[in-house]
This record gives sequence, structure tokens and C-alpha cells, in this order.
Amino acid sequence: MERRAGPDPRRQGRHPARRARLGPRRGRQRHLRGVPGRLRGPGPQDPRPRAAQPPGRGPHRHRPADGGHRSRPRRCHQPQQPRHRPRSHPALRPGVRADPRGAEGRHLSDLFDWRRQQATEREAPLAARMRPRTLDEYVGQDAILGPGRLLRRAIQADQLGSLIFYGPPGTGKTTLARVIANSTRAEFIAINAVLGGVKDIREAVDRAQRIRGEQGRRTILFVDEVHRFNKAQQDALLPWVENGTVILVGATTENPYFEVNKALVSRSRIFRLEPLGEADLRRIAEQALADPHRGFGDRPVALLPEAIDHLVDVANGDARALLNALELAVETTPPGEDGRVVVDLGVAEESIQRRAVFYDKEGDAHFDAISAFIKSCRGGDPDAALYWLARMVHAGEDPRFLLRRLIILASEDVGLADPDALVRVEACAAAFDRVGMPEGRYHLAQATLVVATAAKSNSIMGFFSALAAVERERTEDVPDHLKDGNRDAEGFGHGVGYLYPHAYRDHW
Repeated sequence: MERRAGPDPRRQGRHPARRARLGPRRGRQRHLRGVPGRLRGPGPQDPRPRAAQPPGRGPHRHRPADGGHRSRPRRCHQPQQPRHRPRSHPALRPGVRADPRGAEGRHLSDLFDWRRQQATEREAPLAARMRPRTLDEYVGQDAILGPGRLLRRAIQADQLGSLIFYGPPGTGKTTLARVIANSTRAEFIAINAVLGGVKDIREAVDRAQRIRGEQGRRTILFVDEVHRFNKAQQDALLPWVENGTVILVGATTENPYFEVNKALVSRSRIFRLEPLGEADLRRIAEQALADPHRGFGDRPVALLPEAIDHLVDVANGDARALLNALELAVETTPPGEDGRVVVDLGVAEESIQRRAVFYDKEGDAHFDAISAFIKSCRGGDPDAALYWLARMVHAGEDPRFLLRRLIILASEDVGLADPDALVRVEACAAAFDRVGMPEGRYHLAQATLVVATAAKSNSIMGFFSALAAVERERTEDVPDHLKDGNRDAEGFGHGVGYLYPHAYRDHW
């Protein structure tokens, strides 16, 4: 067979005309990867200008002009030197592995995280957005954070020991912990005791040990609602607080002397946060209205004096309740013709309809309120007794619990001075069971007044004195004249010498 002169298009893999129309074949450039760009250039059959060539995709400049096979280029024996990396690059730090995503991947990830964080902050409630970030922004609690106070000095010097913040809701316990996180050079780890457990404690301890070994820094472990940790969880935390691996900062609404492990309490300093005063609440409201980034400073809002007076009064020392009510009032009030949002007394009353009452059926407020109620009844002060009764009923206390206490008081403190008091209180309790709430409050108040106004006698308490004597003294035999004489009167003399009282005149 006669062979045609010239290159065989089949061996080229692409017809010359088709190759000229479609441009250089990318598959043929694989061997050029890593070759400096100065060795690359547009071929004579490449119709595109060099400026339009994709980076690193141009044909080799030594391609034969006749379209024949190009020779394999000479390999470059000098590998291209990598670019200089700064010393802060993770791969240059001992013990740190480089991020496999690369610099661009890290940048995009950080950008998305930043945008997500910004969106979360914008959608957060006003009370969360207005959290103070520094001690200078913190409002209230001058007794422990005033100039020259111990806690303020410790935060400023970054020399904190283990702390437990104790106080009602909305007084700034969690906020104070965040202020510490923003001001300390130590590592700060936060755990919520409602959601966390022993696993989270162990992870925090492992992280604290690693940071201490690699960087020599301390670790502050903040446990919100620390009283919600059970005994096993608190015991798991104890040894690491004791040896200084972590510095505990706890926050609780319950009395730590009753709800927190005694060993943890003994190794911590307790700071009680009081409800905020009216001046503090007004200042917090003014900050929220003036802040253009976190509050309503970028919007024309007018808060009338009677409205702020009502919000401050009903908030009852709770900054969170105040800010939540203020946010609800501003966001739900349409602007007027002048574009301003005017919050008047009516809007304020709708925004915060009930006074915040610090009361927990299983906490200190429960026992403190019932103690005040009992002492008012015992002391014969009916007005005070009705006040504490109303306070507990308003907070949602179980009326049957209160009636049981009144039945006990009718015997404990009234006793024989007015025996009918017990009968009347029992009748009120029975009437309450038949009527129920809310009309049953009449019977609850009547039983309270019966006990509070009755004559008092605690002679029945002599029984408990006798009980204490029995528990303390050695058991003695019953005297012979008081023993049962029906069985052993003749043999042992039991009952001999006993004088039957009814056999004697005026024996009482």
C-alpha cells in the first residue's frame, strides 16, 4: 500500500484543521505542569492571542510548525522553589499541623463564621445584645464591683481565684462572667450545667491541661446554673479545682451553701448579687435607647417618663425583664406621622403586665417566704400575715401547702389557749377543698386570720422536751406503783401504793 507523504492525522489524534479550530489539546500539556511559564508560549497553530490563554495552558513554543509530533521537552532538574512562608505559618510552629483547607479555604470559612455570628447577634434579644463587655460598661453591684473593691481589683489584675456568683435572675451573674472572659489572659471555657455533664467536664479539663503544658496559661471554667450539676458531676469537678488545673467561676440562683458541693464552696469565694436599683435600671434603659449598634440608637424612639417609671417599677430589679419589655414595646409600636416610635404608659403596661416576683417553690424564696408567714402568725400580726400570704399566692404557691401549715400552727402556737382555733382552721381547709380556687382564697385568708388573732400557747412543746430527755437519758424501769397491778400485784408488788385520784375529794 502506498503511504501518503506528510504526517498521519490519525497519529496526531486530531486533524490539523480541527486542531486549529479548537485550539491546543489540554491533555498534551500535562507534562508541562511545574515548568516555569517563561518556557511556555502560543504555538503557530493557536488562533487565540496569548493574553486570552488560560494560565499555564498555552502550547509549547517548540511545537513543530508542520504539525508533526513534538519532542518531549527537557525535564527541569531544578525544582521550583516554594514561596517563602512567614514564621507564623502553622506548619512552621512545632506541634501544629497545617490546615488542609489552605489559606483560601480558611479565609472563606472564617468569613462564613463571621457572617453567621453577625446574623446571630442581630437576631438575638435586646437583653443579649446589650450585655456589657467591660467593667466600665457594667451597671450596678457597686458593693462588690465598686472602685477599690476586692472583686474589681482581682479582675483588673487578672488574679482570680475560684468564685461563685449567687443572686436572683437578671442581676448580671452571667454578664459578669463574660466581662471576666473579655478581660483575662487565661483561657476561658463556658459550660451550661443544664446541658452539660461529666463528659463536658472531662473535655474542659483535658483542654486546660493541654493549654497549661503547651502555653503555660491558666484556664477559667465558667459553669452557668452550677446548682443543676448533680453530686457526681460536682465531684468530678472537685479534684481539678483543688489542684488548680481550672479556676471555677460558677453562677447560680440558689443558695450555694445548700445546693453546691460543700468542698467546692469551701474552695470558692461567694459573691451575692443584689437586685438592681431603680437608678441602675434607668441607666440600662437609657443605654439601650442610645446605642446605635446594639440598641435603638439608630431609630427615633421616645420613651415617656411615666412609661419608664412603670417599666422600672414592675421589673423589680431584673434588668433582663426590663430590656425584654422595652424591646417588645418598641418593636410592636408603629411610628407616628413624624416617624417617631412613642412608648407611652399604655404600651408599657401591655409590654410588662406582671411584676417579676423572685420565688422558687424549691429554693430559698420558698422557705424564706413561708418563714415570714409563720412568724407573722405566731407574733399576732394579722396584716403582716396577710401580706406574706398574698405574696406566696401571687407567686403560685400551692394553697394546700399553706393550709397544712396553718393546721400545724393551730396546735403548735395556739394550742390550749384557744382549742377551737384548730377546729375552725380545719373547717376552712375542708371548705377550700370543696370550693377550690379562686374563691377558696376567702377560706385561706380566714384561716390565716384565725391563727394570727388567737391567743397563743406553746405548752404542747413540752412533749418535745420530754422526747429529747428520753433520747438523751438512760432507760429507767417504770416505778412499781405505776406498773400494771392486774397480773403481778401479789408476786412483785406492782401497783401497790398507787392512789386513785377519783377516790379523793378535790383531787385536781
